[in-house]
Amino acid sequence: MNLGGSESARAPERVTVGERPRPRVDLKAVFGLEAGPWAWTTALQAAVAMTVSFALASVIFGPQIGTLAALGSMTVLYEKKTPYAYRAAALALVGLGFVAAVTVNSLAASLSPWAAVASIGLTAGIATWVCAAWRVDKPGTMFFVLVATISTIAPGGLAEVPLHALVAALGAAVGWAVSMSGAPLRARHPEYKAVSAAYRELATLLRAVGTAELDHAQHAASVALADAWRIVLLGQTRGYRTTAEAARLRALLRWVSDIHLAATQVCMARPTPLPQEAAEFADRMALAVADPAGAPDPDSLDELRRGMRPRSLEARLYNLLSRAAQSARRGSEDEEDSRRTADLHDDRYPALWSSLRSSLSGDSLIRPTALRMWLTVTLAGAFGLSMGLDHYYWVALTTTAVLQGGNVVLTLNRSVQRSLGTLLGVLGGVALLGFDLPLVVVIVLAGLLQGATQLVVGRNFFYGSVLLTPMALMLSYTANPYPVAELAGSRIIDTLVGSAFGMAGALLLWRSASATRLPQAIAKVLESTRQCMMAVLDQDVEITEERRYRLRRDMRAALVSLRGVYDSAIGDVPRAASTRPLWPVVVATQRIGYLALAALSQDRSPDPAGTITLQRVDLAFHELISAMRERRTPRLGALPRLPAYPRINMELRALANAMTSAVAQDERSAQQEAERRAQRERRRAQKDVDADL
Repeated sequence: MNLGGSESARAPERVTVGERPRPRVDLKAVFGLEAGPWAWTTALQAAVAMTVSFALASVIFGPQIGTLAALGSMTVLYEKKTPYAYRAAALALVGLGFVAAVTVNSLAASLSPWAAVASIGLTAGIATWVCAAWRVDKPGTMFFVLVATISTIAPGGLAEVPLHALVAALGAAVGWAVSMSGAPLRARHPEYKAVSAAYRELATLLRAVGTAELDHAQHAASVALADAWRIVLLGQTRGYRTTAEAARLRALLRWVSDIHLAATQVCMARPTPLPQEAAEFADRMALAVADPAGAPDPDSLDELRRGMRPRSLEARLYNLLSRAAQSARRGSEDEEDSRRTADLHDDRYPALWSSLRSSLSGDSLIRPTALRMWLTVTLAGAFGLSMGLDHYYWVALTTTAVLQGGNVVLTLNRSVQRSLGTLLGVLGGVALLGFDLPLVVVIVLAGLLQGATQLVVGRNFFYGSVLLTPMALMLSYTANPYPVAELAGSRIIDTLVGSAFGMAGALLLWRSASATRLPQAIAKVLESTRQCMMAVLDQDVEITEERRYRLRRDMRAALVSLRGVYDSAIGDVPRAASTRPLWPVVVATQRIGYLALAALSQDRSPDPAGTITLQRVDLAFHELISAMRERRTPRLGALPRLPAYPRINMELRALANAMTSAVAQDERSAQQEAERRAQRERRRAQKDVDADL
């Protein structure tokens, strides 16, 4: 089979590279809504959890202490996509983290304000590290720091610390119960939703064939597939994984993975769009994941296959779509489908300790991100306290929210959104507090504002800040009553100071962390690609199903990570100027990786590769890896002929050319900088001469 080959006798044509990502600071970035659905379920759960926990704790312990329960209920905001069996354990760990944050920060506040500043900063740093290492989804660090800051103003001294921890545990338990409330009715909804999302992204990829959005759609589809694999794997509990339902879901997951790789081959070989019927078929498959009766008719693709060679790339794509529809309708019947329903070749639970250790390695972005968060939040809180700001903890909280943007551009956007949103939110909060509302109304309003915040914050952080600020003011006022006018003025000042510190931290601390790790990420993908291609080409190497899975898993993880590093690096100004020329390098590297994945998923070519060919392929990859790490022009030479994989050769040449162009631009930029430096020195010397005269 000619994997990635052309349908005609003419020379293969390379698909056009799409436009690189362009993060901006403009009105649309600040006020526009991002694409995506509204989080109605999360909003409802957040409102219920906060209202119930706040009311229950206020009745038992009093409203001032009850605010800690309201904050503890924010466990409901975590692990919203994972299977319920895993979610139960993960949310318990999140709840323990909240209790630990309350305990440590209440204890620190009872000692001295400076100890509280240090503990808030340490909470921010540790939460950033653990959440990133353990892949805890949004909101991540934010609410750990919010819990920590409010606990520093909760009434009572050292003797009240156990009570504070108990109340926070009560709120965390309520949040856990609300988040798990869907388990009795829709026990496997998260797994079905993840696999359906993979089919929807596949449909988007099929629509993007022959367009400038191809490379972006390819990345989005790969991310959705990686998420689906992780979530389905987490759901393989004992007693469930041997059921027919679990087998069907594993089969559909493997089908969409193979279809994605078949679509990759078509994407690289076809410069024109595919018929819309293919994407519509994938959309219907997304609905069929949870409803077998809604599976599309496999014969509806016959018209698309008419006149095609049976072993052509597009015919294979349509055949896989048709087989997936048959599997969705009636389950597995033949040996091939039975293989697809077998257990997934991986451990269900991630290795938590090894994840923490690997996150501290030199090539990880987690370590500099956590250190930046810890140092900046600590310094921001210390500055607020030294300047006599009564609510210095709000400075630390704002700094945390701003730094969660990631790179400099996103941090600037979040700084503007946070400042403007807080200003408007303070006006609303002052208006509400001015009515001297009874406790019942405060509890209900806090719950409603929390729900409204979660409804919109995923689409735009500005509108989330507008709604979150009055809720935080009400909780803070309830925990520690303070004159409303002074509270509002302090909130605005603290927000501006915290935003400034967040921007300073993004600009001064490890600003180039992503940019310096980008060559390493590219080299890692190339190394994974080399391993895949050597396994495919070497006929003496046996590729077991388990090894095939692990190679594909590591390859896909490296590809997703590469795009994430580039997206972060492109917003790290001014180093982004040296990152922009690497976009063609990133695209070519990703395409080689996806083509290697596609080759790995198929039967080997009937024409075995000779020893010399294997050595030359190995040397070519090693040269590209070395050139990338050393930022020099690759000396690639003539590539070995790979008749079964012509697209890989094409992308290897494109990668070498892109690396050459990027190195040349770096050299020109360095030369121009040297010339500017020399001009400045000449002007300075001339001024000294003129001054002497």
